[in-house]
Amino acid sequence: MGKVSTSDFRPGMNILLDNEIYTIVDFQHVKPGKGGAFVRTKLKGVENEKNIEKTFRSGESVESIRVEKHPYQFLYSEGDMFFFMHQETYEQVPLERKRVENSEFIFDGLVCTLSIDVDNEQILFAEPPDQVEAEVVQTDPGIRGDTAQGGSKPATISGGAVVQVPLFINEGEVIRVDTRTGEYLERAKTK
Repeated sequence: MGKVSTSDFRPGMNILLDNEIYTIVDFQHVKPGKGGAFVRTKLKGVENEKNIEKTFRSGESVESIRVEKHPYQFLYSEGDMFFFMHQETYEQVPLERKRVENSEFIFDGLVCTLSIDVDNEQILFAEPPDQVEAEVVQTDPGIRGDTAQGGSKPATISGGAVVQVPLFINEGEVIRVDTRTGEYLERAKTK
């Protein structure tokens, strides 16, 4: 961890503020006609997802944090622990459920992104890709004549998430789902 001045701020930089890691989304240097210059920032919490605005005096120093994202394959879960494997080193790492975002969309073999605080060698959180292709494991059977505009029904996909799908979707089909919103997007293209 190193100190960084407000004059070195740039979008995407990670800083430590009140023992929380934040990413700088936007910043603006302001030089009023009277008084000292300052930097107005918009920050997003890396772990807590909070969006805040903070003003710093010009030249003020804050701790810079190096956060890297790496692909890890989900192996299995046991109790409240999820186990992931690094794609190149095959190193296995455990992670508590509370540090796994949208865990209901994670299923065996899915490649997720783990955000790591490099300086402290600590895994901050894991998240699935924005879109996943998952098998429908439970839903009511479709009825002849159902159309895409006809309505929706709940379906449980591998991983455990319940998604609203069109009436024509049946068990065993593979669908594409947006993990950020939990919305059905389309049937997966068969190869």
